[in-house]
Amino acid sequence: QVQLAESGGGLVQPGGSLRLSCVAAVDYKAICWFRQTPGKEREGVACMTKSDRTTYYTDSVTGRFTISGDNAKNTVYLDIDNLTPEDAGVYSCATGKYDLAALYYSDFDLTDFTAWGQGTQVTVSS
Repeated sequence: QVQLAESGGGLVQPGGSLRLSCVAAVDYKAICWFRQTPGKEREGVACMTKSDRTTYYTDSVTGRFTISGDNAKNTVYLDIDNLTPEDAGVYSCATGKYDLAALYYSDFDLTDFTAWGQGTQVTVSS
């Protein structure tokens, strides 16, 4: 009864790239990616709406992260380029409640989300 399943994490050298995947077994209006490192609060990374496919990125990842989707596979991707040690952490995806533009989720209010995946670990090291 897994609603969301993330994959694609692993050990990557600084400057490397990863593609993370979020496979949804439930219907959704929007999906956002979050990341969390021990000792830090969970932070929002990027969001995409299902119907209009609008996107939003937090300032710290703009230009390096790309969120996209494949409707046939019911999957949302997060492509990460030029990884730094600060990008390390557990990356999770979550479903948004409302069929609105991705900008609506720019505050990453946790009350706007329902299902959560267990996350995939990204480690950045030489």
